[in-house]
Amino acid sequence: MNDQERFIWAKEKIVGKARERNGIGTLSEKTVHAILKNYYAPDVSTHEISIGGCVADIYTGKEILEIQTRSFDRLREKLDRFLPICPVTIVYPIPHEKRLIWIDEETGELSCPRKSPLTGNVYMVFKELYRIRQYLLRDRLRLKLVLLDMEEYRLLNGWSRDKKKGSTRFDRIPTRIVEEVCIECPQDYMQFVPCDLEEPFTFREFAKKAHIRPALAQSALPILMDTGAVERVGKKGRAYLYRICEE
Repeated sequence: MNDQERFIWAKEKIVGKARERNGIGTLSEKTVHAILKNYYAPDVSTHEISIGGCVADIYTGKEILEIQTRSFDRLREKLDRFLPICPVTIVYPIPHEKRLIWIDEETGELSCPRKSPLTGNVYMVFKELYRIRQYLLRDRLRLKLVLLDMEEYRLLNGWSRDKKKGSTRFDRIPTRIVEEVCIECPQDYMQFVPCDLEEPFTFREFAKKAHIRPALAQSALPILMDTGAVERVGKKGRAYLYRICEE
């Protein structure tokens, strides 16, 4: 099987037949996690293995894969225990294009899918990387960023008149793998530095070239400094100036 065929197989294993029989109510909050776990490790005997006092999502005998769909705060204890034993790859799913589907809690009726105006990108990982920045230069730590198209199901239980603001996310169903970005060493962080940046640059100029929000650029640049991709060289007014590291 190629990658897309294996992804479809993993999705159908978790979602397919049960959903067709019983509807959306059979799905769990951890559907993305379960599909990716089966995609990266079809052999279920490698799932949920106790290593060093913590349970690894996948242990192949040579490496650990942790599929992290929530805050990286939860990873610190596992990294402390796993990294002295074997290499660890953090798999982080990022929504690329989303179709929103609303669920009426009283009737169970589903709305027609509507495409979200927001498109995800790999820079979204930097908000989470900031939480584990002290681990990023460890030799055994790797990252795999997975851009996914998704269907997102939300309950109509919010506080606004249309019940959408403040609503609860019920589940996310990945429909397609768009791209995988791997980080295996500090040099790989250079792929996040836009090639047409004029130096020196501010975080706002970085954000414009990377097509991200300035707040996200402010999370990314400290990580890119830690990993040797950029360095701080002064200030322009109240804003720091950066340049790309030569080595």
